[in-house]
Amino acid sequence: MHGLLMTDLEQQEIEYLIKREMEEILFDIGDKRLDGMIKQAMQDRYEVLFNLFKRFASKGECVQYMPSKKKGTYRN
Repeated sequence: MHGLLMTDLEQQEIEYLIKREMEEILFDIGDKRLDGMIKQAMQDRYEVLFNLFKRFASKGECVQYMPSKKKGTYRN
């Protein structure tokens, strides 16, 4: 377990960076040319980023980026 102290401005910047990365992954997952193994790696990365994002963001914001219940599908 690690602790982290940051200012409000730093928190907002981290939120922004995580959102931007998740949006990029969502865009790339839609590419039909990508191999299944690559898409799985992207989905795994998205899960890690989303779990980190949940620590910073409000519930309303989390809902926008929450993976759908169907396995392997993501909201865009």
